[in-house]
Amino acid sequence: MQPTLRDGDRLLVRHGRQPRAGGLVVIRLPNGVIAVKRAVRRELTGWWVERDNPAEGVDSRRVGVIADEDVLARVYGRVWPLRRS
Repeated sequence: MQPTLRDGDRLLVRHGRQPRAGGLVVIRLPNGVIAVKRAVRRELTGWWVERDNPAEGVDSRRVGVIADEDVLARVYGRVWPLRRS
């Protein structure tokens, strides 16, 4: 999720909250990997999610819509590190 997030960032998340289009969510990809992605839009069967860096990673362009039960949490913010240099 670079440039938005970097390895080691700690996030404040809330499980069981409805995603908002444009916000970050914690998801389970079809291969079982847990990842943070941007919720782009609601579809009939779940959420279309994308990565912030189109050159790296996996998102709905590769795996399709993420089912509602695989959207695990909504990200409310980054809590660590407090500032970046």
